[in-house]
Amino acid sequence: MSTYVLSGSPHVHDKQDVNKIMWGVVYALIPALLVSIYFFGLPAFITTLIAVVSCVVFEYIIQRYIFKSSDVTIKDGSAVITGLLLAFNVPSSLPWWQMIIGSLVAIGVAKMTFGGLGKNPFNPALVGRVFMLISFPVEMTTWPKVAPLSTSLTDIVTGPTSLGIVKEGLMKGETLSQLMNNVPSYTDMFIGNIGGSLGEISALAIILGGIYMLYKKIITWHIPTSYILTVFIFTGILWLINPEKYADPIFHLLAGGLMLGAIFMATDMVTSPVNYKAQIIFGIGCGILTVLIRVWGAYPEGVSFAILIMNAVTPILNKTIKPKRFGGK
Repeated sequence: MSTYVLSGSPHVHDKQDVNKIMWGVVYALIPALLVSIYFFGLPAFITTLIAVVSCVVFEYIIQRYIFKSSDVTIKDGSAVITGLLLAFNVPSSLPWWQMIIGSLVAIGVAKMTFGGLGKNPFNPALVGRVFMLISFPVEMTTWPKVAPLSTSLTDIVTGPTSLGIVKEGLMKGETLSQLMNNVPSYTDMFIGNIGGSLGEISALAIILGGIYMLYKKIITWHIPTSYILTVFIFTGILWLINPEKYADPIFHLLAGGLMLGAIFMATDMVTSPVNYKAQIIFGIGCGILTVLIRVWGAYPEGVSFAILIMNAVTPILNKTIKPKRFGGK
C-alpha cells in the first residue's frame, strides 16, 4: 500500500525557473544595449563588457573561495543582469577601474554580503551606482555627447543632460521657456539621441524590453504603471501651477533614468513587494520620491535614491499588506 505524502507549499508548479527569468531579463535589455552602442560607440561596449565580466568574476570568486561553496551560480544570469544594469547607469566615459570598483560593491557588498540572489534587500546595481556617484562625482556626472558608431576612446565631447540643463538653469533664475531651447527635442529623447547614462537614453528601447518582459510574464504592470503614472500626475500638477518653473510631465518621463528604473530596476522581484496591492503602493512611493528629489533635491535625478528608499520599505509592505487567503474572512 502506497503512502500519500503531502509536502509543504507551494503546490502549484510553473515552467518558469530562476535561470529562465534571469536570462529573459538579459534578452529584454538587449535593445537598450544596442542603442547605447550605436549612439556612444565603442566606449559603451567596453564599459558594458567590463561591468558584466567584473560582476560575474566577483560572484564566482566570492562563492568559490570565500563561501567555499561548490554551488556557484554565475550561470543563472543574475550577475550578468547586475553588470548590465550597472553599466546602463553610468556614462560611457567612466574609467575602467571605477567600473570594476562599482561592480565589486554591487556584487560583494549589496548582493553576496546578504547571502546572494534572493536574499539581498537592495537592488545591487543601484547600490553600486550610488556608491560610484558619491565616490567619483566628477566622472559620474561627465556626460559624453552622442557620437554614433564612434570607435574613438579619446577626445570625447561632453555636455549636461536634459535634467542637468533644467536644474542648473532654474537655480540661476532662468525660466523654462529659455531653458527648453537648449534641451533636445522629445523625439530625440524618445529615440535616444541624447547624452546621459548609456542605458537610459532611449525610452523606445526600454519600452520594447518592458513589453517583452510583460509578454513573458517576468514582470507585471503594477510597479511600472503606478511609478510612471505617479510621476506623470505629480509633475503635471506642478506644471499646471507654474509652467515657467516646473517642467511638463512628458519631459520628466523621457529625461533621465525614469523609464529604466520603473521597468527594469523597481521591478526587481527580490527587492520589491510580493503582492499586487503592495506593488502599486511601492510604485507610487518611487514616483513621489523621484519627483521630490528631482524638483526640490540637490541632484537633478532621483530614480536611484527613490528605488533604494522604497527597497527599504518593502519588508513593511510585505508584512502589512497581504492578500486575503482563499476561504478567509
